Amino acid sequence: MRTSKYMSKLLILFSIMFSMQLFAQEQKSLTLEQSLQMGLQNSKQIHASLMKVRIANAQASEVNTSRLPSLNFGASYTRLSDIPPFSVNTPFGNFVLSPSILDNYNLKLSLQQPLFTGFKLQSSYDAAKLNASAADQDYTKDEQDLFLNIKNAYWTLYKAIKIKKVLDEDIQTVNAHLEDVQNFFKQGLATQNDVLKVQVQLSQVQLQQIDAMNGVRLAMLNLNNVIGLPLSTEIKLHDSVSVDDLNNQMNKSIDQFVEEAMKNRPELKAMKLRVDATGKGVTAAKGDWYPQVFLSGEYDYAKPNQRLLPTQNKFYGTWNVSVGVSYSLWNWGATIDKTQQAEAGFEQAKDNLNLFKDAVTLDVNQSYYNLVKSREKIIVARQTVKQAEENYRITDEKFKQGLTLNSELLDAEVALTQARTDYVQALADYELSIAKMDRAIGIK
Repeated sequence: MRTSKYMSKLLILFSIMFSMQLFAQEQKSLTLEQSLQMGLQNSKQIHASLMKVRIANAQASEVNTSRLPSLNFGASYTRLSDIPPFSVNTPFGNFVLSPSILDNYNLKLSLQQPLFTGFKLQSSYDAAKLNASAADQDYTKDEQDLFLNIKNAYWTLYKAIKIKKVLDEDIQTVNAHLEDVQNFFKQGLATQNDVLKVQVQLSQVQLQQIDAMNGVRLAMLNLNNVIGLPLSTEIKLHDSVSVDDLNNQMNKSIDQFVEEAMKNRPELKAMKLRVDATGKGVTAAKGDWYPQVFLSGEYDYAKPNQRLLPTQNKFYGTWNVSVGVSYSLWNWGATIDKTQQAEAGFEQAKDNLNLFKDAVTLDVNQSYYNLVKSREKIIVARQTVKQAEENYRITDEKFKQGLTLNSELLDAEVALTQARTDYVQALADYELSIAKMDRAIGIK
């Protein structure tokens, strides 16, 4: 008796503190879709992934510049020491052929354009573009992972709230049972032991309710954390589990789901793009087998201009255009080594792609059968709740008429609570199974 009263007081105190804390918190009603969008906006991981995309695009743009003409400008000033000018003495007098010009100014504009590099530059640019596209797919993959985490947190909170509600109703049921037993005891129709059994049952349910309250709090903290809200925010869930058509998610065969995953999974798309990029890397590595051809040109505006004879102390512009060819005759097999490395990397990338395809197939199969299991558990759990409710109703009527034992009613109450809890668990698991199935086939 004392234990039951102590637990009741503790539960009331805990409930008051819990309610006061929630009252002081910011409250927000969220649908699942709103939670997903809020998480997408606030996620630091998504922002970091977006920065990776920007880096990859910038790298591709940087590689592309090596294929384009480069234009450079330079300027210089030089002060020379004073020396006698170059002159020639003749019978007709002294003639200065090259005066001593102490201040030298030079302005130079140079242009260089690669004409042929053995396909290295084009292949490097193609590989960079493919890697940038792969980064886009990585971003999509991170989005899908975030959405799965948010859905998991959302439905976990849903489950915690529903279980707490089941236990709240169970406490009302057990309290009503306790009141009936106490009345029977006063009339001499029940024993002290019958009263104690119900009180013990009430204490056990109260302990479960404390755990359920804490479960709600922890689940709410987790959801707040995932979607980027202050941890003290009280969330009211707007969506609930819909089981109107349990066959809606089972309208395709496993093979069809696998085929859909092979088309949609962003990880697969990213890996295929990186395989193609490593293939371009092989072409780039083989570029050193070919001669390198460049076009270059310069425009000099100098005072004095060294091409002008005799030297004159004035600005004068000159230009030149040239085509250069270079070819590595011997580099100790470096080109062979680079080519072998690139080819091995290409084969490794293809092997990793095939391994991941196997992993995707396994993931889809596991998600499919977990969804089948969740659907079947809902059907069974729903039927079990109906049976448990009818069993409790009949047992309660018999108990009030004195036709059954107190222990049988206690068993009926426990069975009903367990059936309702299992049904809530099955509902939440069903939604999570749908979310995991969507992730397995690559849709948000």
